[in-house]
Formats: sequence, C-alpha cells, structure tokens
Amino acid sequence: MSAGPGFDARLDERLGRLVRRVQADARVPAVSAALHRADRPLWSCTVGATGTDSPLQPGTQFRIGSVTKTFTAVLVLQCRDDGLLDLDDPVGRHLDLPAHGELTVRRLLSHTAGLQREPFGDVWDSLRAPDDDQLVAELDRAERVLPTARRFHYSNLGMAVLGQLVARLRGESWAQSLADRVLTPLGLADTGVTPRPTAATGFLVDAYSDEAHPEPPTDFGAVGPAAQLWSTATDMARWAAFLADPAALDPAGAVLAPSTLDEMRWPVTTTDETLWGAGFGLGLILIPQGERVVHVGHDGAMPGFLAAVYGRRGGDGTAGAMGAAVLGSSGTATEVLDLPHRLLAEAVEHDPAEVEPWQPGPPAPAALRGVLGRWWGEGFEYVFSWHDGTLRARGAGDPAGRPPAIFTALPDQPDVFRTVSGREAGELLRLTRDEAGAVVRMHWATYRFTRHQETFDRYDFRTGS
Repeated sequence: MSAGPGFDARLDERLGRLVRRVQADARVPAVSAALHRADRPLWSCTVGATGTDSPLQPGTQFRIGSVTKTFTAVLVLQCRDDGLLDLDDPVGRHLDLPAHGELTVRRLLSHTAGLQREPFGDVWDSLRAPDDDQLVAELDRAERVLPTARRFHYSNLGMAVLGQLVARLRGESWAQSLADRVLTPLGLADTGVTPRPTAATGFLVDAYSDEAHPEPPTDFGAVGPAAQLWSTATDMARWAAFLADPAALDPAGAVLAPSTLDEMRWPVTTTDETLWGAGFGLGLILIPQGERVVHVGHDGAMPGFLAAVYGRRGGDGTAGAMGAAVLGSSGTATEVLDLPHRLLAEAVEHDPAEVEPWQPGPPAPAALRGVLGRWWGEGFEYVFSWHDGTLRARGAGDPAGRPPAIFTALPDQPDVFRTVSGREAGELLRLTRDEAGAVVRMHWATYRFTRHQETFDRYDFRTGS
C-alpha cells in the first residue's frame, strides 16, 4: 500500500484489505488499485506479481480494454465543441462509408445505433483486427442487428468508426490526437497505445487448478479506439476523477468544458430493461449507488485483463475529484469490476470529506428581493431563494439532497430568466410586477405562480374568491 502523510491509517488498512481479499479469492496474478481525491494524498495498492522479471508496482501498466472508449468519447465531444460536427449528424456526413453512414454520432456514442458488436469476421478467433482501410471497406458486410434507438446494444465496431471520425476531422491519427489533446494536458504520462517492457502479463487462470496460462498479446488495429490502451491504476484513478469532477483537474477547460462532461454523463439509455441498475450516457457507464450518488466511468476486458475505472458524484461525504481504478491480470476475475465501487464507498463512509462552514454572503439584488420566499404553482408550494449569487427554487417538500432549480437572467429581457439546471431545465421564468414594481405573479414553464394557493381558474383559498 502507498499513501502519503494525511491519509487515514485505518482507512489505508481497510482499503488494502479489500484489494488483498479480491486478489486472493478471485485468484488474480496481479492487482493494482488506486484512489484519487482532491482533499487527500493519492492512495494505491498492489498485490501479486507481473508475470515478468519486473516487480509489480503502482507504475506497472495493465491493458485497460474498453475503458479506452471513454477517451474516444471525449475526443468526439472535443470535435463537437470545436464546431467540427453535431452529435445528431449522420456519421456519413464526415466519412466516406460503404454502409451505415446514416447512423448518428450520438447513437454510436451511446450504443443505441443497433450496429453489430464487432467488425466483420471472427476477430476474437483469429486475433487479427482490421486496419483502417479494411475496417471501412468491410463495413458493408457488418449488420445493423437492431433498429436504431430500439435499445442498448454494445458495439466495439461503432466506437471504431468514431475513432475514424476523429482522425478524419483532426487530420491526424486517433492515437496522436489522444496524446496531444487528452493524455498530455491531464498529465497521464503512463497511458498509451503500446505497453512498456515492464507491463504486466495477462493470464487465463484455470478454473480447476492453480495454473495461470499467459494470454497472447493482441494489437486491436483499427478497433483501437474501442480497447487498445494500456495504463496504470494511478493514471486511471486520476482519469476517473476527471470524468466525475472535471473542473477540479482541468479548471481552464483545456480538455473539455465541465458542461460538456455534464452532457456526457446524462443517461441516454438503460443497459437492462428490467433491472435499471446501470445506464449509458455518451461513451460513459453510469451506475447509481442510491441517495442521489452515481459512479461514472467504464469497465474494460481484453484477453488476460480486466479493468474498472469510476468516479463518484453526489452524496454527503463525497470529496471533490474522487475516482478509483482497479486493474487485474486475469481475464475472468469479475470481482475486480466491483472493487472500485467498494473502495469509493468505503472511503466516503470512513473518511468523509470535511463539512465546509457556511459564511454570510452579499444580499440578493434589490429587484429580486420581492421574489424570495414561498410561492404556489399547480397546487404545490415552492420556495424561491438567493444563494451563491443565483436565484433558486425548490419544492417545499423536496428531500434535502434534491438539487434546486437554478436560474440565470436573460440580459436582453428584464424580469425573464432561463432555468439552467434542476427542475424544468431550459424553461423560462417570467416575473409580472404591479404598478409599484412589486412582483405579484410569476410564470415558470408557462405555469402560473402566486403567493397563495389557487386553482387553475384562480380561486384563492385564502380569500375564498
């Protein structure tokens, strides 16, 4: 285990025991885990051996498989933010494809395009992935196995097409774009498309004996944007923290604006129509943890390797920039995939973030003081308030953890506000004043709000008229 001064010793032991238990029970030749948070030193733990002459240490690289997709998704959203594409563009608008050009960027990112899982051919049998030209040339031999938008259907092929899209729009390879636009700005120096000589070996552990057989090394070629990367647990914990809290690791928005990460984290679909235990956004897996907490990231699997990389958002005690990563050198030890969630939960329970003290702030603008307080709309009571320099609204009966609606003024329309988050996001709030300038009525998403409870035909229960 490795933790700097300031990391709780008892928590250090708790987290380390979780890692050691998984390594032993799941029979993983090597496990590397790390926990990143803004208010504590980086924590890491390694158990086992690499299968090479190099010792296992926090800087040992593992194959991270489909965690690669989160990087490709960020590259695509960078292109969108730079005005090079729209998420609802058909991908054929930017790529010359023999088939499936009608599928949109958004559907490919969210695995709702219906495209078959893998490129044409038995790539997992031959372990020969297509190159760029072959991937595109054989796209007409790949099926759309489901109607677009019918349901979640995971597709490495879809993400490979998005890698081609990034390369075309940027005029450079996907790998070069990744290095220049994501890895270098975020300081992910141990992440790359090829392994170092000291990287861990991946194994298939025999189900009925203790034999661990090395898996063959594979290069995923043109499907690299779906699963090619190698990395360390410490790099991936930092990446998970970025996905959860980009403003903390990239305050200038050099890689991606926080609002764009908000967009990527919004669930587009569930991964199972009955369990609703996980969702998928734009290239990101979303796993609810209860009490308005969600873990955001991705799992990864390649021959001999499993990886799970997740950041934590929401909930009492969650620190800023909180992310965990667990990398393992067994292709079948699925216990590895649950471990980041357990590490994050354990850290919050036994070492929660400090409670920030409240401090008085400036008053609300004079023109808005008459808005503050209780209002009624649709028969329900709401409370409008001014906090942290913004006008806000909450249902009077809302649970404490539910985020408020937040408004911003429209500069060209006095007394008109846009809802920027929370309930009725995107809708307008309009104030109506009497001759003396007092706010006597509001309309929010066109619903009337008054100081007293009224029916829709304006019967006032206070006055009885």
